[in-house]
Amino acid sequence: MLQINNLHATVGEKPILKGLTLSLGAGEIHAIMGPNGAGKSTLGYVLSGRPGYEVTEGSVTFNGQDLLALEPHERAAAGLFLGFQYPVEIPGVSNVQFLREALNAQRKHREEAPLSGAEFLKVAREQAGALGMDMDMLKRPVNVGFSGGEKKRNEMVQMGIIDPALAILDETDSGLDIDALRIVGDGINRIMRRPDKAVLLITHYQRLLDYVKPDFVHVLDGGRITRTGGAELALELERDGYKELAA
Repeated sequence: MLQINNLHATVGEKPILKGLTLSLGAGEIHAIMGPNGAGKSTLGYVLSGRPGYEVTEGSVTFNGQDLLALEPHERAAAGLFLGFQYPVEIPGVSNVQFLREALNAQRKHREEAPLSGAEFLKVAREQAGALGMDMDMLKRPVNVGFSGGEKKRNEMVQMGIIDPALAILDETDSGLDIDALRIVGDGINRIMRRPDKAVLLITHYQRLLDYVKPDFVHVLDGGRITRTGGAELALELERDGYKELAA
């Protein structure tokens, strides 16, 4: 589904990714772990097409398409979803309005009929209910006044409504208490653990992986993948840290 080959990227002329190679197949969940400054968030931003992140070498294909040749909205329409470490607030725009416009824009790109207001609300209620979120929260401005856990739960509702093929989740566990972590983990499994989907889960800690069992765990350090293993690698990192691994 996703093939990254020898990817180099800079931010403000500073090299961050330095020859990263990674392959995700359909039906797989991959976890990316690594120390601060290793390039984990940069990888997510580069794949989503965030301005200011320049690819200087390498290639990325997504379902046979040259991902790097697509604009950010085209990547989203092709089925890519980025979950932010710090979800942004959008005052004056309700969740319902934002999500209906986003979903219908993607449906238009796929030459599908737009959902009516009633059809969309049915989908929104189902996704919100599955994540224990009150519909009244979806009528509020996007993430405005939300706690950290509510923002992450709201993001899972967004992912459920948009129903992407590939989810890149950047430290989704950040700021979550035990109950919220379980709810978010259950949401990822319910929405994305399917044979036609894949997840790239960027995290510092092993705790989310207790709920979302990865097929592969990768260590990203110095701008490239330095080690790959199974779920047991995350336990090793939790126990020994990155310095021991480097040694």
